[in-house]
Amino acid sequence: MPEGDTIFRAARRMHAALAGERVEALRSAHPKLVRARLEGRTIERVRARGKNLLVDFDDGRILHTHLKMRGSWHLYRPGERWKKPARAATLELVTRPFVAVAFSMPVVDLLRAEHASAQLRELGPDLLDEALPDALFVARLRQVDALPLGVALMRQRVLSGIGNVYKSEVLFLERRDPFAPVATQEEAALEALIARARRLMRRNLVGFPRTTRKRYQGRLWVYGRSGEPCRVCATTVRMRRQGDDGRSTYFCPACQLGPAPGEG
Repeated sequence: MPEGDTIFRAARRMHAALAGERVEALRSAHPKLVRARLEGRTIERVRARGKNLLVDFDDGRILHTHLKMRGSWHLYRPGERWKKPARAATLELVTRPFVAVAFSMPVVDLLRAEHASAQLRELGPDLLDEALPDALFVARLRQVDALPLGVALMRQRVLSGIGNVYKSEVLFLERRDPFAPVATQEEAALEALIARARRLMRRNLVGFPRTTRKRYQGRLWVYGRSGEPCRVCATTVRMRRQGDDGRSTYFCPACQLGPAPGEG
């Protein structure tokens, strides 16, 4: 699933290409979008909020998309060959210089600003919002003290932007048990978790493949490495499902009880 840094990069690219441009056409299999008559409207900005990508139009309406597991946004020049088949296109937003294509997008909706604001208020604060202090995110975690750490970090109403990759990697780097309740953690431990998550997410905004390790060492510590030896102690990395939606959590049974390895 795309995480907050991925959505941020996509929004940044799309904003640079589309902001200030007039919509020439909108093509979609969604009748509501076709009936919306966005042709002639100007795109004011494209922005990310957690795992949501929003396109703001000059009439106050907002195109809300959530990429979930397989969704993606692509930018093409008019007439340029697409990298994915047309049958996978959920919508095309056509401007004179660029065509923005949403592929396999599971959540697409056109909202009035007031309705979008109400929906976005249900999301927790965005980890990539540099104006927000770490203490705010720690306080949000304290509000769900009974949840396991691995579940709390993924709860988008608590804090938004983190997904399976960062959840597993940050918990490993900080040597935290993903299945331990938030209530068992000292304040300093939660502060370190949040600081590490934000630092890694910001570092990955540059557009290279997501990494939590030094270059050339292999990109990730534990995520996706179930059955392989831990890069620190050689204990077999494991994966367990947790939470109501059974999301995968990767961890080292030995390392996550000891001092934290270097981040790189």
